[in-house]
Amino acid sequence: MTDDIKLANPAVLGLTCFGLTTVMLNLHNAGVFKLDIGILGLGIFVGGLAQVIAGILEFRKGNTFAMTAFIAYGTFWISLVFILIFKPFLLTKLGLEISGKGLAWYLVLWGVFTVCMTIATFRINRVLQFVFITLTVLFAMLAIGFGWANTGIIKAAGIVGIFTGAAAIYLAMAENLEEIYGKVMLPYWPYKAQGSYKENPAEDL
Repeated sequence: MTDDIKLANPAVLGLTCFGLTTVMLNLHNAGVFKLDIGILGLGIFVGGLAQVIAGILEFRKGNTFAMTAFIAYGTFWISLVFILIFKPFLLTKLGLEISGKGLAWYLVLWGVFTVCMTIATFRINRVLQFVFITLTVLFAMLAIGFGWANTGIIKAAGIVGIFTGAAAIYLAMAENLEEIYGKVMLPYWPYKAQGSYKENPAEDL
């Protein structure tokens, strides 16, 4: 019976893919290196495709929050790479040039969505709260930076984004090691209620 089968934790995959791609892009935003194929490859296949797969697997586990987060941010990466790749080859020819203001509003909308998701993290764990709070700040800074063509703000946002991605990778490894060793190896401070730790409302995150 399927109810007796132990399912793997898709959040480890989703958080890892989100974290790796976020760190890579924001190393570029911080000015460490120019935009290159490594970012685009990660954006399509790791931050995009693999995260969407993780979200679909979370649907199987009945985890609405994780399903929404992984599929939404997975498609964010795919759409961002679409903009970067197709802008010179397709959008410009069709007269659909991406403006700084258009990109800024794109980031603002993602920031609003992230604020809403952040509210839910306060009933999950502290590391995830940090990921979503800093991700909200990241979207806000990038929106301002691209909207006003301010490279200084974009570089500062890159630093914030590196910490965001690193925290996501940390949480993924914390959950992975806990499952392997059967005890908490890296603390992530799960939601606590009524004097004792409560099973996370969003399981496995």
